[in-house]
Amino acid sequence: MQETYKNIVVDEAKVASEVKNIIQGGLGNYTEKEALSIILNCIDLTTLEGADTKSKVNALCEKGLTYVNKGKNIPNVAAICVYPTFAKQVSEKLKGSGIKTACVAGAFPAGQSPLFVKLIEVKYAVDEGAEEIDMVISRGTFLEGDYKTIYNEVLAIKQFCGEAHLKVILETGELQNLRNIRIASDISIAAGADFIKTSTGKINPAATEEAFYVMLQSIKSHYEKTGKMIGIKPAGGISEPEQALNYFKLVNTVLGEKWLNNKYFRMGASRLADKILEKIV
Repeated sequence: MQETYKNIVVDEAKVASEVKNIIQGGLGNYTEKEALSIILNCIDLTTLEGADTKSKVNALCEKGLTYVNKGKNIPNVAAICVYPTFAKQVSEKLKGSGIKTACVAGAFPAGQSPLFVKLIEVKYAVDEGAEEIDMVISRGTFLEGDYKTIYNEVLAIKQFCGEAHLKVILETGELQNLRNIRIASDISIAAGADFIKTSTGKINPAATEEAFYVMLQSIKSHYEKTGKMIGIKPAGGISEPEQALNYFKLVNTVLGEKWLNNKYFRMGASRLADKILEKIV
């Protein structure tokens, strides 16, 4: 499979320049308030700590459900993301709300478990009510050049997701360079990812605009070849509205307005939601 990707070249200086130009530009057809409202509706509120409790998860669900009550045209968030042991609780709490139940599964955050273990965890999460699965590739396997194993694992996990959407986390901060990020994006999409996602939020660097731009280019290329839209999710370290707007601009410029909804654009940024709400209100 390495032969498939040997001709991929990514000019890192050119990427940095293009990202800078896009970020310095405007919001296209959107006002800042409109863009921030879209971003709020695309946020996955998340708690992924060893100290998570049922009461903490319940409070997060309550928070997610109440944004719509904060004022005129204020949307709710897109999803609540938790560990699989809380999937049933979240699913029942969110029933009928339109907010999705998302779970990390498949040996999150390291990806360093045998495939059968990953598949069992994914199946458990789906059986408990998860509508979206956020898996993470094994970066060690990828860096060894074993692209076939990465492809096969994503493919198998996608099959075990059933009707649940699959977000594939690349953990871009561990992939060493933008070329690797492009290859990991292409492999994940080819194997059936519904979304590709930058980071687990557990390492630094997490999301960067340059990594995100390269992932957008992979999605664009796939769309131009197949007509199929793949979603994208930056996550990790996005805590200010200004940062979030940078990612909005990148999606709008590279992929266009039809990606600017929570079916194809998500943001993992729990600390961000209240700050965006303040700006909108």
